[in-house]
Amino acid sequence: MDLPSSLEPDRIQPSQLYISQKKLDAVLSLFDEAREQELEPIPIKRLDDELVSTDGHTRGLAWYLNGYEKVPVEVEAMELEWEAYGICVEWCKSEGIGSIPDLQDRVVDHRTYQKVWLDRCRIMQDELAENRSL
Repeated sequence: MDLPSSLEPDRIQPSQLYISQKKLDAVLSLFDEAREQELEPIPIKRLDDELVSTDGHTRGLAWYLNGYEKVPVEVEAMELEWEAYGICVEWCKSEGIGSIPDLQDRVVDHRTYQKVWLDRCRIMQDELAENRSL
């Protein structure tokens, strides 16, 4: 897949519903120190004609919050659990999360992030694995 090296944040479909305030604060501190060039690009994969971020949601939001009109991206090279990502994208869409800017109202404390996002994903992945073993 050919992609430019940067994209507008509103063209990137998240695969994550929430952002940890703790993680966001750590990334934002790099911007405060003018060190944002040290951040890795956001990995992107085309799923069903959409450009989906597979990781880097916190970095993407930080670039957006700092006024960047485009964020660095790269093609996701790893083979990931695409069925799980499809489910996560559907969760996002059902809750009105269609782009990186939509995540700015989804920042929660780290304990809440663990409960409402990481635990939810772990349960979904366990269910997928169980269904495959049947």
